[in-house]
Amino acid sequence: MKKIIKLIIVLLIVIALILGAYKCFNIEEKILRYVYPKKYSEYVYKYSEELGIDPLLTLSIIKTESNFKENTVSRSGAIGLMQSMDNTAKEQAKKLNIEYQKETLYEPEKNIQIGLTYFKNLLDQFNENYVLAFAAYNAGIGNVKTWILEGKIKSDGSDYENIPFPETNMYVRKVVRNYKIYKELY
Repeated sequence: MKKIIKLIIVLLIVIALILGAYKCFNIEEKILRYVYPKKYSEYVYKYSEELGIDPLLTLSIIKTESNFKENTVSRSGAIGLMQSMDNTAKEQAKKLNIEYQKETLYEPEKNIQIGLTYFKNLLDQFNENYVLAFAAYNAGIGNVKTWILEGKIKSDGSDYENIPFPETNMYVRKVVRNYKIYKELY
């Protein structure tokens, strides 16, 4: 019985030491920075700053949309880091005077530039309300305007938990959560 008690005491001491080292070396933050990276920072910062968007917000969108996988394609056909749809990307590329083919969306720089330009248009339409812009990025401008007109969500987006499309509801929650985490970390 004494051996078991000694073993428990030794284990408790080891755990205390590990926890002390854990806090000392800030392991939690390192893990979070690994899970919430700043990949493609050169492009994220370049285009975010050009458009007046917080780069951490851009990283949050990319994290939510593709988890930084540049070659990903959704079941609805959205492509790349910011999960741009072909027709939307064509329109944005035309505005930007970018030569566009569907394959352009697999290029991280072009995908970020095109996706952010579209997101900036949404921010402009929704008076810089990023929650409503997130919802429109996922569900479309028309749906968000309809939800506001029908009183399903407020025009300030403060009740985004009431977004009627489950996918969009979860999407907005994820981007908002990711944005909070990015702001805490960086």
